[in-house]
Amino acid sequence: MSSLLLRKPKTLSLIIPIYNEAENLADFLRAVDRFDFGLRTELVLVDDGSTDGTAEILRRTRLRSKNTTLRNETNCGKGSAIRQGIVAATGDIIGIQDADFEYDFADILRLLEPLKAGRCDVVYGSRFTAGAQNAHRTVHYLANGLLTRFSNILSGLKISDMETCYKFFRREILQNIELQSPRFGFEPEITAKIARLKVRVKEVPVSYFPRNYIEGKKSPGATVLPPCGISSISTWCSAGGVSSSRRCLKRF
Repeated sequence: MSSLLLRKPKTLSLIIPIYNEAENLADFLRAVDRFDFGLRTELVLVDDGSTDGTAEILRRTRLRSKNTTLRNETNCGKGSAIRQGIVAATGDIIGIQDADFEYDFADILRLLEPLKAGRCDVVYGSRFTAGAQNAHRTVHYLANGLLTRFSNILSGLKISDMETCYKFFRREILQNIELQSPRFGFEPEITAKIARLKVRVKEVPVSYFPRNYIEGKKSPGATVLPPCGISSISTWCSAGGVSSSRRCLKRF
């Protein structure tokens, strides 16, 4: 794998899980399609069982970027959608992007720099390091901090934002990981498994401006509760977990 890691990346796949984002999806798709990421870009759009017209917007939107659209007939969870996106992605670098404007596309340029230069194998965009510009909800901020610290203790990594959406990988890294978690357990799972591979992980500060509870799909009680999150972290830091359910997958 070492010879492959030295190969200069030329293409980027952005995996975009989507669930009931019809209100702003057309604007989002136009924006991400027009943005110049500095690499040939592929958009992997995974509609995870949306019921609000998202599927129709995806069908009628014409994108200039290379793109693949997958649809689940039922909601399978973000982790499942990301796994499906990884299978479909063809880029030298694979990253994750939520289907909203909470994160700034421009930050991706800085996330890609160390990967393109061969200085690391995985980059996390941190909302909590120096230089990050953010607005946080207190409950989510505290819960994320607790879960990240616990993850660091078990995994041996020293990161500040395990739950960040912005995670970018050399393709070869993801090819050596078998993911299992169907929902938000994806975050501690992928973190534990890259730690086990002993690859080079770097954090880059990113901006983050979350939607309020009315605009977004999260409610105050939707935060991952520490006991549940800690249990998930413990599971992935201590076990391999091999599974790849694709029963929900449908191409169109």
